[in-house]
Amino acid sequence: MSAESNKRLAKNTLFMYMRMLITMIVSLYTSRVVLNTLGADNFGIYNLVGGIVTFFASLNTAMTNATQRFLNYELGLGNTEQMKKTFSTSMTAHISLALLLLLLAESVGLWFVNTQLRIPADRIAAANWVYQFSILTFMVNIIRVPYNASIIAYERMSFYAYLSIVEVTLKLAAVYLLVISKWDKLIYYSALMFAVPLLCNIIYRGYCRRKFDTCVYTSCWDKKLYFRMIGFSGWSMVGGATTIGTQQGGNILINIFSGLTANAAFGISNQVSSAIYGFVSNFQLAFNPQIMKLYAQKATDTLNKLVLRTSLFSFYLLLIIAVPLILNMDTVLQLWLKNVPEYTAAFCTLMILFNLIDAIQAPLWIAIYATGNIKWHALGVGILTLLTLPIAWVLLKAGMSPTVFFVIRCAVNLIIAVFRTVYIKHAMGFPSGQYLREVVLRAGVVLCCAGGMAYLLKTYLPASLSSFLFETALSCALTILIIYAIGTSKADKRYLHEMIRSRFHPPRKTPDTP
Repeated sequence: MSAESNKRLAKNTLFMYMRMLITMIVSLYTSRVVLNTLGADNFGIYNLVGGIVTFFASLNTAMTNATQRFLNYELGLGNTEQMKKTFSTSMTAHISLALLLLLLAESVGLWFVNTQLRIPADRIAAANWVYQFSILTFMVNIIRVPYNASIIAYERMSFYAYLSIVEVTLKLAAVYLLVISKWDKLIYYSALMFAVPLLCNIIYRGYCRRKFDTCVYTSCWDKKLYFRMIGFSGWSMVGGATTIGTQQGGNILINIFSGLTANAAFGISNQVSSAIYGFVSNFQLAFNPQIMKLYAQKATDTLNKLVLRTSLFSFYLLLIIAVPLILNMDTVLQLWLKNVPEYTAAFCTLMILFNLIDAIQAPLWIAIYATGNIKWHALGVGILTLLTLPIAWVLLKAGMSPTVFFVIRCAVNLIIAVFRTVYIKHAMGFPSGQYLREVVLRAGVVLCCAGGMAYLLKTYLPASLSSFLFETALSCALTILIIYAIGTSKADKRYLHEMIRSRFHPPRKTPDTP
């Protein structure tokens, strides 16, 4: 990749990490305040009922992936007129999707909330308010997708980062209003969580219309493009729906067999997972447009190298914080929440392990999406993912701990990783053997070394707050050293040095010679 591309990637990664750091701190703080303010049962209701809408949101995720894929592809070809058509067609599709999901949510979803969930009778009315505000929030987020996808396609990560910071700041203000409110706190919190994305959506729309000529919605109708996007989204929807459906299905199973306290622990584990995986997703988000554009330009060698490096570095970025967290999960939760619901530590630990498996393979599915041929990939991943629910149901019915659901998810994710590695080799000639040698094997060696060193530190240091802080800092530093020493090749080291140098020491412009 060129020095200019490396500079842009380094700059975008920096912006995304600034966004991640601030949003993670605010999110973790607000989670603690919301849990303590609402109480475990109300917090469980919010995560359970709001999660029903999250199931429908899997369809929205599918459309997001489709929009980004088509916009990035056309931008890679430099086709501005086609990008305009793609944006308008995407907006039409999202409006249609919003109306369809409104119908589903107000029929099937509403019936399920009121008849199938274990919610105390005196909180059914509040649960219905939560559900309605969640639907409105979801619809607002649907309309935002084409604007969000355009910002990522044009790699305007600075604005994306700044607005994300504004959004979490507004959520922080909402939590303050929740604490001082005298109304029903569960209903009030749901209303505030609707108001924040509504305001941000208005800002997104204004920025995109002002900055990008391609983001002006027109009534043009491209039937072929519309059905291409719908077809791509349909198969993406299979993968997205099964993933979110399995997660929410597990939440429902845990509610049926273990009650609302376990749902509160489930919600906290999702908060931790989102915050921790933000380290990786922000890194990948800076690279995803490049993967799409390189595929459109048929730069196969450069594309493969980028996917290999992104896979390896994604795993390392998560590993740096995963090792001390897993070894000290009880201490971290106690410092963070004070009142920790039962099962929370086990749920969080297993979710981090799940994310480690996800991190090393995420760039693979981005490359698969770039091809536009995702039918068999979506079917394979969807079928494997759904296996989690019947296995979990049988084991929970047999009286096992709700932790078993997360164990099964990790095991299934390992199987999916194997399937994806084989699939991408046949789909686009990706060097899967090189991926196993240079990414998976190397990552495994680093994991064993870093985990072993951190375990020794925890074993020999006394149990105290100062020891915990020292151990965490030292284990992070040692993990970074191990990654640099044995976890990266000479080419990877040169690549990192070039990215850093291009960010902090940009090449000087020379005047044109007459």
